[in-house]
Amino acid sequence: MSDTTVKKIDSTYSPKGSMGQKYLACGKHISMRLWENEEIKESKEESKRDYETVGYVLSGRAELHCEGQMVLLEPGNSWVVPAGASHTYKVLEAFSAVEATSPPAEVHGRDADTEITLQMKGGS
Repeated sequence: MSDTTVKKIDSTYSPKGSMGQKYLACGKHISMRLWENEEIKESKEESKRDYETVGYVLSGRAELHCEGQMVLLEPGNSWVVPAGASHTYKVLEAFSAVEATSPPAEVHGRDADTEITLQMKGGS
């Protein structure tokens, strides 16, 4: 029988990761995280992740640089970064966005900080 448990996450109490992300709901195959009011700064260090990321811009503007392409992200835009793609973001204006990752970024050491995994397991 499959798990039919419904989980509600209050972001007020969500743990934060070392990159500034706030972890939201997390299932077995997908998870969400929130980037709130990311400050204007030069591009983050380029990275490759073993998970796929989709995102939606709530406010602000940023550039997504992915495999030699540049996409301007503005409110109402959504994007996809394929698993294994080399990418970075450059925040142009205080930036807030929601991302979903599959498989979940914060488990099995996929994300930058692994202590979050333990916090998430003990969460709501």
